[in-house]
Amino acid sequence: MPRRGENIYKRKDGRWEGRQLKTDGKYQYFYGKSYREVKERMKSYQENGKSIMKKEVKALVNASYLFESWLDSDLSKRVKPSTFESYYHCIKKYIIPFYISRDDYQITVNSVLEFVKFMHDDNSISQSYKRKILAVYKTALREILNNTPDSLIILNQVKFPRTEQNEVQVFTMKEQCLIEKAVLSCPDKRTLGIVLCFYSGIRLGELCALKWCDFDFENGTLFINRTVSRTKNFSDDDNKTILLIGTPKSRTSSRKIPLPSFLIIILKEYYELSGKDNCYFMTSSEIPIDPRAFQKLYKKILNKAGVPDRKFHAIRHTFATRALELSVDIKTISDILGHSNVSITMNIYAHSLMEQKKIAIDRFNNMHMASMEHGQFAVITPVRENQYLSKNTDF
Repeated sequence: MPRRGENIYKRKDGRWEGRQLKTDGKYQYFYGKSYREVKERMKSYQENGKSIMKKEVKALVNASYLFESWLDSDLSKRVKPSTFESYYHCIKKYIIPFYISRDDYQITVNSVLEFVKFMHDDNSISQSYKRKILAVYKTALREILNNTPDSLIILNQVKFPRTEQNEVQVFTMKEQCLIEKAVLSCPDKRTLGIVLCFYSGIRLGELCALKWCDFDFENGTLFINRTVSRTKNFSDDDNKTILLIGTPKSRTSSRKIPLPSFLIIILKEYYELSGKDNCYFMTSSEIPIDPRAFQKLYKKILNKAGVPDRKFHAIRHTFATRALELSVDIKTISDILGHSNVSITMNIYAHSLMEQKKIAIDRFNNMHMASMEHGQFAVITPVRENQYLSKNTDF
């Protein structure tokens, strides 16, 4: 007969048997030559079981585990590869290490506040990249905390640092002319892509993804509907990175851009020499050029032109700045650049817009000075206080 409160008893064959109810409703059996031996085995099993449960609970509530699980979910299938790579770096390099360094940290109002402060205080990271990390952090939190009671309160703790709008890098008109001359004298016709960017404002990835069928020479337009990017390879093969062809950055990035007549003539001549509709513009083959390879070509052209080194994206900024200088309206510029709304364009080119405003006000100044000089402004005689008062008016 088992002892009170214990499922341990002596069998008819002289051995001792114990049983422990498991979480699935079934029993775990223990055997031994004595009561003490079975008792110790059951105790050991219970302690190991609790230890395993603690680890499981810890894994479930530990923030680093939750962020890791978010990455390992179907996230890679829901976002573009380049976006997933961005999420991956932010989570792996900044967010998970933060929570691991604070062992057993859960996602709470305090832990979120601490991470935000940690980001704001890190002087080794640029303001724009801090915003990016915090944006990824908030996106992950929103999905991890979905339908939890404190989700809204916690999400409201993520405050983005103020962005200090730096003046964008732009080539001067003289520098642009030197670059264009270097391109037109270069035997490598792939460099024509640089001039194309100067007069269309397209991004590097969009340039590398252009096919000849995207050009409409009859109507003088260019259609942007894909982009090329080199991203981290998350598969098991040996290649660390892979070249991916995907959709443009956003919905508004798919766009049709008119091109200047002189450029249409140059491109049409190039097309007649080696172009095939289904081939890529930069390679004249069915394989696109790697953006990194074209950047090297771009650096060589800058060196040949004797122009100081700048990022390739400076060409896009130059296009927008030239357009503002030519008094093109901001909505048209925004549409050509493929921005999702005009405010993005205005924020990026605030400095250039201010310069155009100053020019506009200077015109008012010139108008005033010219008018005063020629006496075109009439001097109005002050009206006497009682000029229009009737003698018979009653007050």
